[in-house]
Amino acid sequence: MAKELIVQLAFLILTLSILYVVHNLRKQPGQLRARSRDRDNHQSNRHLVQGSRLLARARSNSHGPRSMAHAKSALIEADQALSLSPRDPAAHILKALALDLMGHHAAALRSMDSALSVPHVKSLSAAEREDALVKRAELKLAVNQRRRVDSALEDLDEAVRLSRGSNTTAFCLLGECYEWKGMKEKAKEAFQRAIEIDPDSVKARSGLDRLGP
Repeated sequence: MAKELIVQLAFLILTLSILYVVHNLRKQPGQLRARSRDRDNHQSNRHLVQGSRLLARARSNSHGPRSMAHAKSALIEADQALSLSPRDPAAHILKALALDLMGHHAAALRSMDSALSVPHVKSLSAAEREDALVKRAELKLAVNQRRRVDSALEDLDEAVRLSRGSNTTAFCLLGECYEWKGMKEKAKEAFQRAIEIDPDSVKARSGLDRLGP
C-alpha cells in the first residue's frame, strides 16, 4: 500500500513537472518575440538619434562637401532604423529630410508620404504631424509647383488647424500658394498672419512687398 502511494505521488509530481515545462515552452516564443521587439526598438532609436545629429551637422555646414557627407550618413542611419522598425514614421521623416538636403526632392516626398500614411501617422503627435505636413507641402511645391499647389494647400490648411494658427512657415507657404494661384487678397492675408506671429519673418515681408498695396 505504501509502495502504491509512493508511485502515485511520484507519477503526480512527474505529471505536474511536465505540465509546468509545457506551459513555459508555450510562453517562451511570445517572450522571445517581445524581447526581440524591444531590442530592435532600442537599436532603431539609436540610429534615429545618430541620424538626427548628423542631419543637424549637415544643416550647420550649409551646402559644402561636409554637409553632403553628413546628409548621406544620416540617410544610412535612417535606412538602418527602417530595417529594424519599418512602421516608425520618425525614421521615414529622417530619411525624407536627409534626401531633401541632398536635393532628391521626389524621393524625399515619397518618404514623407510614407510617414503620413495610415497606420504610421497614428504614432505621431499633433505637433509632429503638423511639422511633417508643412515639410510635405514644401516638397510638393519643390517637385511640381503647378500640379501640386492644391494638394500642398490641403496639407497647409491641416497644419494650421493643428497648430491653432501659430505656425509662421505654414502661413508663409500658404501665402506663396495663393500668390501662385493669383489669389492676391488671400495671399496677403496669409503673409500678414505670418508677420503677426513673427514680426521678423523676412519671407512674409518679402511676400507682402511683392503683392504691393
